[in-house]
Amino acid sequence: MNERPKDDLFSMASQPLKPTEKPARPLDPILQAAQKRAVAPKDASDAYDASAIEVLEGLEPVRRRPGMYIGGTDEKALHHLFAEVIDNSMDEAVAGHATFIEVELDAAGYITVTDNGRGIPVDPHPKFKNKSALEVIMTTLHAGGKFDSKVYETSGGLHGVGVSVVNALSDDLEVEVARGRQLYRQRFSRGIPQGPLESLGEVHNRRGTRTRFHPDADIFGKGAKFEPARLYKMARSKAYLFGGVEIRWSCDPALIEGKDQTPAKAVFHFPGGLKDYLLASLDGEMQVTREVFSGKSERQGGHGSIEWAVTWFGGDGFVSSYCNTIPTAEGGTHEAGFRNVLTRGLRAYAELTGNKRAAVVTSEDVMISAAGMLSVFIREPEFVGQTKDRLATVEAMRIVENALRDSFDHWLADNPQEATKLLDWVIARADERIRRRQEKEVSRKSAVRKLRLPGKLADCTQSGAAGAELFIVEGDSAGGSAKQARDRATQAILPLRGKILNVASAGHDKLTANQLIADLIQALGCGTRSKYREDDLRYERVIIMTDADVDGAHIASLLITFFYQEMPDLIRGGHLFLAVPPLYSIRQGGKVMYARDDVHKDELLKTEFTGRGKVEIGRFKGLGEMMAAQLKETTMDRRKRTLLRVEVIDGVEATKSAVDSLMGTKPELRFKFIQENAEFVEELDI
Repeated sequence: MNERPKDDLFSMASQPLKPTEKPARPLDPILQAAQKRAVAPKDASDAYDASAIEVLEGLEPVRRRPGMYIGGTDEKALHHLFAEVIDNSMDEAVAGHATFIEVELDAAGYITVTDNGRGIPVDPHPKFKNKSALEVIMTTLHAGGKFDSKVYETSGGLHGVGVSVVNALSDDLEVEVARGRQLYRQRFSRGIPQGPLESLGEVHNRRGTRTRFHPDADIFGKGAKFEPARLYKMARSKAYLFGGVEIRWSCDPALIEGKDQTPAKAVFHFPGGLKDYLLASLDGEMQVTREVFSGKSERQGGHGSIEWAVTWFGGDGFVSSYCNTIPTAEGGTHEAGFRNVLTRGLRAYAELTGNKRAAVVTSEDVMISAAGMLSVFIREPEFVGQTKDRLATVEAMRIVENALRDSFDHWLADNPQEATKLLDWVIARADERIRRRQEKEVSRKSAVRKLRLPGKLADCTQSGAAGAELFIVEGDSAGGSAKQARDRATQAILPLRGKILNVASAGHDKLTANQLIADLIQALGCGTRSKYREDDLRYERVIIMTDADVDGAHIASLLITFFYQEMPDLIRGGHLFLAVPPLYSIRQGGKVMYARDDVHKDELLKTEFTGRGKVEIGRFKGLGEMMAAQLKETTMDRRKRTLLRVEVIDGVEATKSAVDSLMGTKPELRFKFIQENAEFVEELDI
């Protein structure tokens, strides 16, 4: 029987005993008294004494309670086995001892991870004379070379349970070590050695460790198997995290299903690091700034090193963080420092440039559309849980803040146009957050109240949205004519007094305080932006009906801007239209026709009014001057009218650029547009 080592944490008072030896001293008096007082219970099944205390040895605790070590026995836990093995190879690469890692998934479901590092030591362990260091590492919990930072300055495996847990939960595991020009091999099953360490003889041009294993069906279930796509992404992410390593991927083609785009072979090497990773993750998404804020801070004075990349885009934000190449899916102290730097940096820039609107900005507003990658390398990190999903090292926050603070300030100062664009974007997110909160409060207050509609709204009599129309008209006089001309059953009229607010250049406070906008939102009943609900829209068509002149066109453009910014889904759903009222009436005897514009008028005069008699041409100054019968015949009667559907056809970027240029807060953009397009104007209606 092998001798037991002296425990490092709980020192034993005496030397280990051989099986035939008896204790050198009598039983403790306290224990003797307890033994005399012990009385067997009536029901033997209820016995709870020293014999009921079970001591699990070796790797048996892992097999009994795998959730304590890998978080469970589901797919995530299954793939965590691969993470534990490749993390050991990555530690060798980060330490500068390995330049490549090979990952292979074969048809039998085995994963093989090979590196060209130093190789696991195979000489006898000082505390276990009859075992090699390899066997100790593979079969003993809390055994490894990473407790002492002299061997690994930074590493992902610090608990000494990684590869031994993989061994315990594999029905077959084989380790080959090429070290000192000699090749060694040892096989295990469910954590138990299947023979001693074998020496396979001399080997040239090879060094490092090769681990091949198959997960135990007794633990993970008979149907459990590795997903090639998931392993592929995990391997690729490691290459992004350390630009000095090359990772070679291979997978049996038979394991790749038809829709799976995972290649059978690939080589990963990304000198650009996290910046390359971030751009690949965004996959062509629209970015707020042209440049990605990225960089590295090398280890100085024993402190940790850090690499980062962050940009802002139109989708839902995310931060992928890592510590010593271990993914920290639940974040931690390093992510907290990351958020602090970005938030404080933007608010400081706003104060420097005199932008007072940024006072309401919070870290939520900064990060809600941020796409970030953060990787830190620190000594002896502390994680929450064995699966290392969350970093708990307080020092990591300080390291990140110190590394990024000046870099972010300089990046903003060196790119003032991009910084201003980013600041405006974040402020818009803050306005949206405040609006959502206020809408929620209003919604909560009015949940038990009956729906109240604006006083100026002349609603239709039908209750359903199908076939119903809302005409938005300018002024009470036009509203009066429209109310007389409408079909009361299906057509509603909402007159607006004056020009609606330009929402593209107004802040959230002005938007919420504007009565015209409040009336319009209330009449539609569907909410705005993220609160928009298609099913709550009270009308099938929303029709903008303004005068056929410059002022009418301006009001129509302001309304379209409102719908584009506050209710874009209403436009995408095909609900927004422009009415086409006439500008001229043409009369000759008993014949009357209407012309939309000057071109249409000239065309009608040439084709329709060629007979005898005086031709009378009248110009409508506005819809309010039209008789109700005329308005109905020309603009509101479904059988005769013309409607123009409002659509976005140039793509999101082109439309956003046009709205920002023509309706936004920067007059220089409108001036530029006029300069570039003035030569194409043939006639001005002034």
